[in-house]
Parts: sequence; structure tokens; C-alpha cells
Amino acid sequence: MKVSPLVALAAIVLLAGTAPPRASAAPTLEPIARYGDWISSRPAASDLHGKVVLVDIFTFACYNCKNITPNLRALYRTKKSADLEIVGVHTPETPYESDRANVVENLKTLGIAWPVAVDNEHVLWNAYDTEYWPTQLIFDRHGVLRKTVIGDSQDAAVDAEIAKLIAER
Repeated sequence: MKVSPLVALAAIVLLAGTAPPRASAAPTLEPIARYGDWISSRPAASDLHGKVVLVDIFTFACYNCKNITPNLRALYRTKKSADLEIVGVHTPETPYESDRANVVENLKTLGIAWPVAVDNEHVLWNAYDTEYWPTQLIFDRHGVLRKTVIGDSQDAAVDAEIAKLIAER
């Protein structure tokens, strides 16, 4: 009995117990809500529920990260009352950046007033499949990731997305 090559390949795949790779689930705010090491205070689920949330993944010594901080401060100041929450995730690149005292000192210097997770073990970095500093993840009021912005010099795109999501009800 002659078997077609396609049927033979399907049988091999089934017998080997392999399947086509599944698409990974879309990122959510759950890793933020579960994470335990915070500077200032951990955002409560109620702080994030029903709000537009910008998750800023950065490290304090990163030049490009410093470039976006003034825009984040302006957004925090002007849009917080309009249902925007900003959450920082400090993921270090060097041992110096891993020292909590250095993180605290540099957050003050940078004027960062929003909650910041200390992600020395890269737990959140990996949960969000991050590859670059800075990365900004913008979630809508339902916790759905709507935009990812990598790098600096994109303040206008970030501002426009946040304004659009705040206007959505």
C-alpha cells in the first residue's frame, strides 16, 4: 500500500507528539498586579481597573529612557485625573542599576512620582517579552494592550494613543 508523503508527514507529527506552535496570549496587566517589589506603593487592582495604563519599562542610567521621562511627568501631571495611570518597571542592565538605594536616588533625581516595580530578576521584563529600553506598553480601560512603543523620540505617538484611549468610554 502506497502512502502519500503528506499523510506520512502528518502521522509522524502526530506520533511524535508535536503540534504547531500556539500563538502566545496577549499581554495583560496581571503581572503588574501580582508583582511584589515596589518603590513607593504597589498599585492596587482598583487603581488600574477601568483606567488607561501606561507601563514604562526602563532603567535609570539609560540615555533614551531619560529622554522620555519629561513627557511621562507631563502626562502624569495632566492626565492622571483623566483616568491615566503610569506604572514604572525598573529593570536594570548593570549591577549599579540593581542597587535599590541607587534606584531610589535616581527616581528622585528624574522626578518619577508614580509607582515603580524593582525588577532586578527581570520577571516583568520577561513577562512582557521585552527586548529594549525603554519600552512603553499602553493598555486600554479593559486591560487590553493597544500599543507598544520602543525607544525614545515618540512622545507624540504616546500622547495621541493615550488621548484616544481616554476619550473611549
